[in-house]
Amino acid sequence: MTRTIIQTDQSPSAIGTYSQAVNVDGMVYISGQIPLDPDTMEIVDGDFRAKTVQVFENLKGITNAAGGSFNDIAKVTIFLTDLDNFVTVNEVMATYFDAPYPARSTVEVSGLPKAVEIEIEAILAL
Repeated sequence: MTRTIIQTDQSPSAIGTYSQAVNVDGMVYISGQIPLDPDTMEIVDGDFRAKTVQVFENLKGITNAAGGSFNDIAKVTIFLTDLDNFVTVNEVMATYFDAPYPARSTVEVSGLPKAVEIEIEAILAL
């Protein structure tokens, strides 16, 4: 088994005891991303849509650092504090992915780090 840590300044640094992503034999596991600006490490300003775009940009930075693209994402898991935001997530996601889309789960949770409304993790198959 080959295990490689993926790290990039194009996405927020880890804010806990985890890596941005880990590649295990071509399967890349990306840690949950929240709407942090990688330069300031602060939550981006704006509405839910702007925050969702930042989450996808953070995923893109790590995906690129791993040597992949959004076409390589096999699965995303989306955590929302309010499922009423599901339509907005779909609209934003459609601007990043082309069909066929990755597998996806969406889970409503009671809270997320830094009191954000969205977190997304992903798995790439390289």
